[in-house]
Amino acid sequence: MIFDFAYLTLVLALILCAFGMAAGFWGGRLDSSGAAQGAATSGQSKPSETGPVSAWGHRLAAASFRTIYAVCGLVGISAVILWYGLLTDQFQIAYIWNSSERTLPTFYKFAAIWGGQAGSLLFWTLLLSLFSTAAALTFRTSQRTLMPYVNGTLLAILLFFLVLLVFSANPFEQIGVVPGDGRGLNPLLQNYWMVIHPVMLYLGWVGLSVPFAFAVAALLSRRLDRRWVRTVRRWTLIPWMFLSAGIIMGSQWAYMELGWGGYWAWDPVENASFLPWLTATAFLHSIIIQEQRGILKVWNVTLIWLTFTLVILGTFTTRSGILSSVHSFAQSPVGPYFLVFLAVITVGFLLLLFQRLPFLQGENVIDSISSREGAFLANNWLFAGIAFVVLWGTFYPMFSEILTGERISVAAPWFNRVAGPLFLLLFVLMGVGPLLGWRRTGAKALRRQFTWPLAAALISVPFLLFTSRNVFPIVGFTVCIFVAAAIIQEFARGAIARRRSRGEQLPAALWGLIRRNGRRYGGYVIHFGIVLIGVAIIGNEFYQSTTHVTLTRGDSVELAGYTLKYVALESEQRSNHTEIRANLNVSDASSGRPLGKIFPRRNIYEKTPDQPTSEVGLRMTPAEDVYVILNGWEGDGSSATFTVYINPLTMWMWVGGLLVVFGTLVSVWPHPLSAPSSRELTSPLPEGAAAGQAAA
Repeated sequence: MIFDFAYLTLVLALILCAFGMAAGFWGGRLDSSGAAQGAATSGQSKPSETGPVSAWGHRLAAASFRTIYAVCGLVGISAVILWYGLLTDQFQIAYIWNSSERTLPTFYKFAAIWGGQAGSLLFWTLLLSLFSTAAALTFRTSQRTLMPYVNGTLLAILLFFLVLLVFSANPFEQIGVVPGDGRGLNPLLQNYWMVIHPVMLYLGWVGLSVPFAFAVAALLSRRLDRRWVRTVRRWTLIPWMFLSAGIIMGSQWAYMELGWGGYWAWDPVENASFLPWLTATAFLHSIIIQEQRGILKVWNVTLIWLTFTLVILGTFTTRSGILSSVHSFAQSPVGPYFLVFLAVITVGFLLLLFQRLPFLQGENVIDSISSREGAFLANNWLFAGIAFVVLWGTFYPMFSEILTGERISVAAPWFNRVAGPLFLLLFVLMGVGPLLGWRRTGAKALRRQFTWPLAAALISVPFLLFTSRNVFPIVGFTVCIFVAAAIIQEFARGAIARRRSRGEQLPAALWGLIRRNGRRYGGYVIHFGIVLIGVAIIGNEFYQSTTHVTLTRGDSVELAGYTLKYVALESEQRSNHTEIRANLNVSDASSGRPLGKIFPRRNIYEKTPDQPTSEVGLRMTPAEDVYVILNGWEGDGSSATFTVYINPLTMWMWVGGLLVVFGTLVSVWPHPLSAPSSRELTSPLPEGAAAGQAAA
C-alpha cells in the first residue's frame, strides 16, 4: 500500500542519514588531516603519503553531499504522499482522521499537514532537507573545508527528526478500519492566517539550523576567522525574516481570531517563537563587529548555538505538554526524545567550544564606549537580558510546581513590567548606534550627529503631554521619535551627499544610495519598521478604550467618539460550520456621520459545536481600530452581547512588519560592490556621516 511505502521511505532516509552524518564528519576530518600533512610535507620527495588520506576524505565528503540529496528526495516523497492522503480523505490513516474531514475546505486540508503532531514533524523534516540541499548546492565548491562538517551537522539534525517520525510520531500509522469521515481540524486553525503563519515560523526555525551547522563546522575545522560569519550572514537574515513575518502573522491571527482585543499575550508558545528571534537578532548585530574588528568570536558562536537550542526548546515546549497553551499540540511521547537531543546539543557544543577557545581569541579590543562596537555590545547584552526574562517567565510555572507543588502562573503584566524597560533601552540604542563611528566618536561628531534627532524628540514632548499625563507612553513615544529622526537623518545626509557628488535628482540619489549600500540602508528600513511596531504597542497598551454591552435591535452604544448601532443578527450555512453574523452601523458620535458597517461573527462547527470561534468585526484606520466581538445572543437575535474596543495606532504594527520584511530583502539582495572607504574603520566619524562619501 502507498502509505506503507511512504513509511519505508522514512526508514530508508533514517538509515542514509546515519551513514551520511558519519561520512561528513569523518570525511571532513580526513580532508583536514590530509591538508595538514600535505602542508607539512610540501617540497619533500614523498608527497604521496597524504594521497590515500586525502582521497578517502574526498570520497566521504562527496558521499555526504549525495546523502543530503537522497534524503531530501525520500522525505519529499513521503510528504507528497501524506498530502495526497489529506486531499483525498484517506481516513484509515490516524493522522488524517484526527486532522481533517470531508467538508473541510481544500486549502485547510492542504494546511492540515502542519496542524497536528506527526504531520508538522514531517513538514519540519521536509523543510530541513530542502534547506540542507540548498546549502549543499550553494557551497559545494566555495567552502570545501567547512562543507563536510556542515553536511554532517545538518544530517545529524535530520536524523533526530527522522527518529521521531519512525519510532514515536509515525504520520502514516493506520487505524485498521476506514471511517466514513474524520474528526475535523481544530476550529482555531481554520483561519486564513493559519495557512501561512505556521509556514513562516517553520521556515524561520528550520532555516536557523544552517548557520548553527556552519558554526559547528568552523569549530571542528578550526576555521574561526571572519569568513564563516560572512558566509552565514544571508543564511541567518533570511530565516530571521521568515521568523519575523511569522511572529507578526501570528499576532494578526490572535488579534482577529481569539477575540480578546489584543495581539500578544506572552503565551508560552508565543514566547517559544520570540526567544530564538531575540538571540538571532543579537547574532546578526554581533557578527558585524566580528566582520569589522575581529572580536566577540566566542560570543558569536555561543549566540548561534543558543538560537538553535532555543528553537529546539520551543519545539519541545509545544509538543511535550509541560506548559499549557492555546497553541500547543496534544501530549505525546516525543518529549523525552527532545530532552535527550537538547542534552546532546548542549554538552557537545560546550565541550567543543572549550577545546577551541585558543582559536577564538579576539584580534582587537573595544577602544571606547562611545563607539559603534560599544553600542552593539550593549545591544547584545540587552537582547540577552530580555531573552533571559522571557525564558524565566515562561518556565517559572513549571519550576514552581517542581519546587513547591503549586503551579504559579506568570501573566502578561509581569512580562510588561520587567521586559518593558529593557525594550525601551534597546530602542534608545537602536537610535544611538547608527550615529556612532567605529572605534571612537569625538565630541564634535557627537554634537553633529545627535543635534537633530534630540531636537525632534524634545520638541515632541509638549504635544505628547496633550494626549496623556502618564509618563510611560510619553517617554516611549519620545524615544520612538528620536530613533525615527536618527534614521531619517542618515537617509537624508547620504542622499544629499550623493546628489552633490553625482548631480542626481534627490529620488534618484536616494535610490542609488540604497542600491549601492543595501546592507546598511536595508537595516535602517528594518529599524524604522520596528519603530512603527513600537508606536502601535504603546498606542494599544496605554490608550485603548473598551466597554462590554448588551444591545437590543436598534439600540446603540457610544465609545471614544464612535456610535455603534445594533441592526440585526444573520445566519449562514458554510461547508462545515454555521456562521452567525451581527450587523452594526458605525458613525461619528459628535456629527452622526456614517462611517460604515462592521460584522462580528461566531462560527459554530458541526464536528465541534462546543468550541465556537470568534471572528471580530473590524474597522481599521491609521488612527485607530474599531474592534467588536460578538459574545452571545438571545433567541433569534432580538438582543446580543458585544465587547467593543477602540485600539489606537494598531494598524502601524502590520505596516511595520511589512517594512521589516522589505528591509530584510533590501539587505540580502545582491548589490554592486562599492570601493572600500578607508575612513570606515579608522575615522572617528560615524558611519552615517561618511555614508554619502562612500556611496557616491
